[in-house]
Amino acid sequence: MCGICGELRFDGAPADLGAIAAMLNTLTRRGPDHGGSYSDGALAFGHRRLAIIDLSVRSNQPLVDAALGLALVFNGTIYNYRALRGELQNKGYQFFSEGDGEVILKAWHAWGTDCVARLHGMFAFAIWDANQRVLFLARDRLGIKPLYWTQQGQILRFASTPQALLAAGGVDTSIDPIALHNLFTLHAVVPAPRTIFNGVRKLAPAHWLRVDTDSNHTEQAYWRLQATRPECVLSEPEWLAAIASALREAVRIRSEVADVPVGVLLSGGLDSSLLVALLAEAGASDLRTFSVGFEDTPEEAGSEFQYSDQVVERYATQHRKFLVPNQQVLARLPEAISAMAEPMFGQDAVAFYLLAEQVSREIRVVQSGQGADEVFGGYFWYPRIAAETSGSSLERFSKHYFDRDHTEYLRLVTTTYGGADHTSALIAERLAEPEADELMDAVLRLDVTTLIVDDPVKRVDNMTMAWGLEARVPFLDHQLVELAAHCPPALKLKNGGKYPLKMLARGLLPDAVIDRPKGYFPMPALKYVRGSFLELMRDAVTSQRCRERGIYQPEYLNQLLNAPDLHHTRIQGNKLWHLALLELWLNSVGV
Repeated sequence: MCGICGELRFDGAPADLGAIAAMLNTLTRRGPDHGGSYSDGALAFGHRRLAIIDLSVRSNQPLVDAALGLALVFNGTIYNYRALRGELQNKGYQFFSEGDGEVILKAWHAWGTDCVARLHGMFAFAIWDANQRVLFLARDRLGIKPLYWTQQGQILRFASTPQALLAAGGVDTSIDPIALHNLFTLHAVVPAPRTIFNGVRKLAPAHWLRVDTDSNHTEQAYWRLQATRPECVLSEPEWLAAIASALREAVRIRSEVADVPVGVLLSGGLDSSLLVALLAEAGASDLRTFSVGFEDTPEEAGSEFQYSDQVVERYATQHRKFLVPNQQVLARLPEAISAMAEPMFGQDAVAFYLLAEQVSREIRVVQSGQGADEVFGGYFWYPRIAAETSGSSLERFSKHYFDRDHTEYLRLVTTTYGGADHTSALIAERLAEPEADELMDAVLRLDVTTLIVDDPVKRVDNMTMAWGLEARVPFLDHQLVELAAHCPPALKLKNGGKYPLKMLARGLLPDAVIDRPKGYFPMPALKYVRGSFLELMRDAVTSQRCRERGIYQPEYLNQLLNAPDLHHTRIQGNKLWHLALLELWLNSVGV
């Protein structure tokens, strides 16, 4: 787990080490254990390390193999690195470290662009091949690890965050109107390759990008999720057994592949509770769990301690829980926003930020339950979409998922940012992609491969890495995801959703945890906006800077400000918070 950055020039000039230093400075919190840089004429790399595997200096990065003419910067974890290392040793490769980074280097030399398909894990990395004068960038299948890039004339730069690219200077920070449409329609999701800035792009999940010193770009997908039934028809017990086995393996490898202890972020929901149960079942000792809660409002409880406490009691974990008062949330909100790589509307971003701060004082790696709802159909809107019997796929999806329809969006933004219904066009295209047997197959695949990437997954990576804490997400193990994608949607949605997980949990968890209504990491003060929180948001959206930016229509703003609690999206987000968050985030990055 680390922060990476780099620069490649196409004009014959040497790479700018000052730009590398500026980018590295913004990435320090992602990698507090070591910082280093490397240059080779037109190419320069920078790296900040969080030491998880092979804690010795031999795995410090940039990792250079002079004999092979290769250099690497890498963020993530390769869970099958030991098996790959053995395979490469049988080919004659010799290793100077015990880490997973060196395995990537040798794998590139052995298999070229095909190396990424052999990697099992979460990763974003860059390899410089001095022999071919080629830069190779790659991102994991589910986009768990981030990778942003920008090209300014004869210079290409990449980094783990847009803030690092901005620190190097020269980035076009004008607002991308298509990205803005995505942002306010898909509750802050801007699918790759776009970001909110015209000058910053992100590598799509399951893609690699090859760039040579003549600025020739080749980008390619190396994995695609098929949401079709297997040729061999499975019974319900066979599906349940297969999914249980795959999840157990995903949890196991994320516990064992580390040279430091691994804990669990325990929300009190089924997903994280099941992780605790499976780790205990596998014989994990010294299980450490961590929970966070907030003040209640009349409409909603601010914590799930009543459920997480039951799991802690059953498995006798070493547990820490943190109750954060609203005044502390308000005071720390600017910090959490500045840690966001892109604007994030999800109210639990702040919760994860504050929880990660506490957890990082005791441990370096945690498992987290992100992805279970998307992979196994746990959200309330899935059955509603499935129940629709008329309309196009897009109409059935957007009716229950979009934060705003296009008509409302045009009331939200000024004419500068109006235009066509870009998001509907994109989602219709994604839902119509082949290798999905039913609409719900296509919907769940869209969520897993696109929407989740730039919402809960990015949120967890940003907020944990802001404190040098590595979060592992076993429900997004690509082999488990592949298996679940073949499973009939009706089985996943049975009994309110996540049926395979609920059946696995019987006997392992208290029934109260399994059968409870679906919860969402609660942050009531950002959903029911009052008092100091309303003042903060009002100040943001009525500021001179916001007016000069010229994104929002005054009439729409006034409607939200006059009754903030009456304007929520279909999936329970506060619309005023969305507008204020974008403004606060733009201010945080100096735009």
